[in-house]
Amino acid sequence: MILGHLFGLYTHPKKEWHNIDEQHEGVQSSLSHILLVALLPPIFAYISSVFIGWRVGAVDPIHLTPASALGMSVAMYVALIGGVFALAYLTYWMSHTFGSTPTYTQALELAAYTATPLFMVSIAALYPQLWFLMIAGLVGITYSVYLLYTGVPILMHIPEERGFIYASSIVTCGLVLLVSIIAGSVILWNVGLGPQFMH
Repeated sequence: MILGHLFGLYTHPKKEWHNIDEQHEGVQSSLSHILLVALLPPIFAYISSVFIGWRVGAVDPIHLTPASALGMSVAMYVALIGGVFALAYLTYWMSHTFGSTPTYTQALELAAYTATPLFMVSIAALYPQLWFLMIAGLVGITYSVYLLYTGVPILMHIPEERGFIYASSIVTCGLVLLVSIIAGSVILWNVGLGPQFMH
């Protein structure tokens, strides 16, 4: 069921990871979940950048043109989905090193559900103040990492000690992916695909 595990991951995460491990609803369920939840950051970013505007210091709000914001939102959506799939692949690829033999579906479930808090906290973009967004982002990242550290031993069927090292390796891969996405954005901006502002 789409978003069926969402409430449990926030109220009793360890129990919910066990439910996910027992049910293994398949690639379609994980894909539906991530396709839906990954819509949130682009939608809120579009609304914020076109209708509300971003403030940097005491100057007037900065707005993007609707066409520019739409293009960037679509690119963000594709990057988020691609990032989750890449993280799932890296999780699957590293599994044998830590004595685990998951299916790609299990790795995708882990990536999809641990990314959820980070995507959901994007609602903070409706109040585009830098200090607020930094706090909200920190909360989202913290809970996503917590879900990862609690979920790895359960879904990958390994001891918690080994799961800690495995999860730390996944976090490192996630940071590398994030830097790669940011670097890709900078390259695209430099070739003329950057944001266009309303004057």
